[in-house]
Amino acid sequence: MNIFRFAGDMMHLTSILVLLLKIYATKSCSGISLKTQELYALVFLARYLDLFTDFISVYNTIMKLVFIVSSTAIVWCMKRDRVVRRSYDKQLDTFRHYFLLAASFALALLVNEKFTFQEIFWAFSIYLEAVAILPQLVLLQRSGNVDNLTGQYVFFLGAYRAFYILNWIYRYFTETHFSRWIACISGLVQTALYADFFYYYYISWKNNTKLKLPA
Repeated sequence: MNIFRFAGDMMHLTSILVLLLKIYATKSCSGISLKTQELYALVFLARYLDLFTDFISVYNTIMKLVFIVSSTAIVWCMKRDRVVRRSYDKQLDTFRHYFLLAASFALALLVNEKFTFQEIFWAFSIYLEAVAILPQLVLLQRSGNVDNLTGQYVFFLGAYRAFYILNWIYRYFTETHFSRWIACISGLVQTALYADFFYYYYISWKNNTKLKLPA
């Protein structure tokens, strides 16, 4: 494992911890898209079908379990916790995420590295992850003001993908048979979706003001 992938994993883990802190410490999920969280839960469940069949390392197994358990726990809490779910912005979280699901699965059937059950679902998870943040970004734009913890959650999530791009570049030049081109292209698309958010996050950080996104 190289330093870029490790840094990416830590950014990803930090984003989840920040989100869990917001939900469990404040008993609120205001500003958080349930639809994005549902998509991420599906991403991890589809990607880690090999959890109990292919052992790579203890670190790899633990991280897979952490992402599956945490993503499903967040969805459960937003839907089932009576206190938390009252703060859910249902009127703003109206992005039709099932279109993203259908498009990602159709693309996985057409464009994959190997036409097998596991590889199709791996490709599906990669395509879906690339666009899963869209409902969250749309919700933030509709609400305008973004609280500190929600802003940090999205920032660390974007930073995770940025580090993974560096990881892929590093592996391309150091590994003889690195060929995860599907992940590379999808990662670039996903990172590009964060560009607008990063710009306004930087402006708010520079001016020491609350993060605001244009409606």
